Formats: sequence, structure tokens, C-alpha cells
Amino acid sequence: MIDRWFGGCSFVLLGTLVLVSCGGQQDQASSTTEAETAEAVPESSLKLYVFDCGRLRFDTVTNFGINDDETEVRELIVPCYVVDHPDGRLLWEGGLPSSIKQTAQQECEAKGGTWTGTACDLRGTQSRRTVALGRRPSIINQNNPTTGQGDEGKDDNGWVGNAKLQRTLAEQIAASELEFDLSGLDYMAFSHIHYDHVGVANEISGATWLVQRGDYEAAFADPITVPAVQPELLTNLRDVDRLILDGDHDVFGDGRVRLISAPGHTPGHQVLFLDLEWSGPLVLSGDLYHFRISRTDRRVPVFNVDPEMTLQSMDKVEAFVAEQEAMFWIEHDLELFETLQMSPRYYE
Repeated sequence: MIDRWFGGCSFVLLGTLVLVSCGGQQDQASSTTEAETAEAVPESSLKLYVFDCGRLRFDTVTNFGINDDETEVRELIVPCYVVDHPDGRLLWEGGLPSSIKQTAQQECEAKGGTWTGTACDLRGTQSRRTVALGRRPSIINQNNPTTGQGDEGKDDNGWVGNAKLQRTLAEQIAASELEFDLSGLDYMAFSHIHYDHVGVANEISGATWLVQRGDYEAAFADPITVPAVQPELLTNLRDVDRLILDGDHDVFGDGRVRLISAPGHTPGHQVLFLDLEWSGPLVLSGDLYHFRISRTDRRVPVFNVDPEMTLQSMDKVEAFVAEQEAMFWIEHDLELFETLQMSPRYYE
């Protein structure tokens, strides 16, 4: 059992359960000196903020190496994260582009609906049925092996093709009243360069891009050979400060935030390791896996650039997770995501 005192609240850690008690502690709090409080709350705390950066839905999951009768899951979350370290802030994953929300609003208004900010209200129109969505934005490519088919006929509720973005990352950070915005990031790193992981790349300035060499070269290849890469989402990355990596990388030099090279899904795919003081060690999966069955049965999507290398990366990351006794979050797992605490709350 670990018992600590934070700003008038008692935090008791029992295994992986954190118990918080803030009531009836005013006398004890008032007797605590400022020096003792500063010592109890270390300034070196590492924090992880979680954001909802979109959804994807599919009619079939066969492109993920899974038979349709093996899982009922057809919707994936698209998360973003900000890691707040005493020596800087790192954006991990860029989510879907802000243009998804803008397109949804435009199509809602074209149908005579009212955009509520997150969805289309069609009350008062002649029909609540969704009309054809028209031309999809270029990032939702009908030939893209990661997209579904046939979504145009579904009730939209903010969906554009197979993608939905209710609030942009910039809007969420602003609403959370955090001490930073997209211009206050020191680093940005994406697990890989697929369109649903780099959506805000063109909105960030001043941050150093941490990228594995394989993905850096694939991002600006002519022609593009890696599936699901949309070059227009990467234009800003041509001119930003960058650190091109050839393997694992300790971001801040203290072992608490590490990029772990895990190629195969793309040439430079990577996962993120965090050594959180209270929550414990954690690995964020990138797209090493998309579904839970992908992990349990080692399923490899048909659009991965190197299936054998993918399996090798699975072995490497699983060994690392076991060695660190780390939690493992499959980033696209919507059921898991819905159990997480969102910004402005955080993990530490």
C-alpha cells in the first residue's frame, strides 16, 4: 500500500486501484507547511492527457486479417495523447484531420439541417434520411484498404464517409483550459504516417518531429507506395525541425518516455512507452494491433507493408511489455477507450 498527500487530498494506492479522499482533511492540510506540500507533490511528475480525435467504422474487417464472424466490432476510436514531461511536451498521434468536421458541417447545412457543433440536426427538414454525402474529402479514399464501403447510406450524425470527428484537438485543449495549445508543444511523434494518425500535423508549428527513418522516407516518396498515406496531410512536415530515428529513442533522456521501433505496419511504425509514477508503466500500441483478437491471435492486416516484420515487432513489443510489467492499450479499442479518463483529467 502506498499512501500520499496531494493538496488536501489523500491518495491511497492499493495495487492498481487509487483511492482518493478529500473530505474532512482541512485541519491536516492547514498544518502542512508549503515546503512539505512542495515535497509531497514532485515537480517532476509525468502526465498523460487523453483526447478523442475521431472514429472510423467499417462494414467488413477482413482487411485487418480477421473474418467478419470473428468479431462484432465495426467501429474504432482514433485517439490523441499529450505527454507532459518536466522538460517538455510531446504530442503522440495526430488523429483525423480537422477537415472531417468542417465537411460534416457543410454537408449538414446543404441538406437543410442545423449543425449543433458535433452533429447534424435534421428536425424540420422534409426527411430525416441521409442523402448521398457527395464527394468525400481526399483523405477518405475509396481505394484505401483501411476504409469500409457502403457507409454513404447511413444516418450521418456527423459521419463523413467512414470517419467522424466531433471536436478538433485544438478545441478540446482549449475547452480543457490546459496550460498549453498546439503551438506550445516541444515534440510531435506519430506511431506511423497513415491519415488517421497525422491529422493535425499541418496545424503544428515549433515542435520537433520524432520519426523513424522508414516512415520519413515513405512520407515523401514519389510515388507514394505505403497504403493509407495522404501526402496533403504531411506538407507541413517537410519544413519542421525533425529528428530522424533508426531505432528506439529515449525522448527526454530519463527513460520515462521512450519510442520503441516496431516496423511492419509501415516501414517506420513505432509504439510509445511511458513510465508513469502512479498508474505504472504503459505502452501505447500505435497500430501494432487494431482489435483485441489481433493481439491474441497475432492477426496481420493485409495492407501492412511487411507481414513478417510485423510479427517480429509483435514479439519484440510483447517481450518489452512483459519485461516492464506494463499495461498495454490497444489505441483503436473503443471499448477500452470509453473506460479512460479524458482531458483535463490525466494519468500520472
